[in-house]
Amino acid sequence: MADPNPTVGELFKAKAVTDDEVNAAAEAYLADPDTASHPIADGYSLDLAAAVAGHGWASQVVANPESSPGLKRAATRTAILLARAQKA
Repeated sequence: MADPNPTVGELFKAKAVTDDEVNAAAEAYLADPDTASHPIADGYSLDLAAAVAGHGWASQVVANPESSPGLKRAATRTAILLARAQKA
C-alpha cells in the first residue's frame, strides 16, 4: 500500500511534482517564512514553515544573516524535499 503522506522527494522521483514546483515552494518560503500551507503537487500540500523548522541545518542556515541567498535557497529546497506532503 502506498504511503498516504510521501515525502516531496518521493513525489519528485515519481514525477508527481516538478523541479519548478519545488523551486516555487522554496521561493514562497523565502518570501514568507510563516507559510503554513502551500500546494506542492496535485492533491498534496506542504507546511513550509514546519518543513524548514523541522530540518536542523536548514533552519540554522535561514536564520543566519550571513548566509547567502543561494545557500538559503538550497537549504530550504533540501528541507522541502525531505518533508512529508499532506493529502489535500
